[in-house]
Amino acid sequence: MRIGVVTFPGSLDDRDAARAVRECGGEAVALWHGDADLKGVDAVILPGGFSYGDYLRCGAIARFAPVMDALVPAAQGGLPVLGICNGFQVLTESHLLPGALIRNDHRKFNCVDQRLVVENASTAWTADFEAGQEITIVLKNGEGGYVADERTLDELEGEGRVVFRYVPDAQGRNPNGSYRHIAGITNERGNVVGLMPHPEHAVEAGYGPSLDGRGFFTSIIRQTLESAATA
Repeated sequence: MRIGVVTFPGSLDDRDAARAVRECGGEAVALWHGDADLKGVDAVILPGGFSYGDYLRCGAIARFAPVMDALVPAAQGGLPVLGICNGFQVLTESHLLPGALIRNDHRKFNCVDQRLVVENASTAWTADFEAGQEITIVLKNGEGGYVADERTLDELEGEGRVVFRYVPDAQGRNPNGSYRHIAGITNERGNVVGLMPHPEHAVEAGYGPSLDGRGFFTSIIRQTLESAATA
């Protein structure tokens, strides 16, 4: 199982994502932003960070990187893609996922252990979870507020494409002002998932708040191996 991890100028968590892949039994393959070559990988992770310094808008320049010329049609054809934090922003800028990520409503940077509820356990990246399960992984962002128009939000809800939701605090607030407490979404096919929190920081005992992040990587590895076995 070969999972590509893209490095853009300003990526911070590409090595963490690659380590998470290896920790969960996969082979991490480095993909360079300037190469329109996915190297025959079985899935791709767009990691967190500040691609191209977050100039213009977060993810707005990365969307035009040569590697995205190969990734966008591959994702549209069914290649599993996970966008984490800045990677989620890149996915919305690439129109692989709807909506946008804007500045946190409190105008401060988040760095917290965040509780999430798994809303959709049928995507390529969440099959090892159960719907309704609560997990805790790291959240760190300054522009993590998920927004979309009401029609798009209703479609996401109605089609079961909200994958993760923030557990609100005692005042009913989520950590960044995301509409409807949305922390992560998927496309219609379920192969492309984007979320703001960082599962790659919750895969090793003693490093991070839990081991809950492992489910993302074991899900894609197991599903891909099972598909290959039955092909």
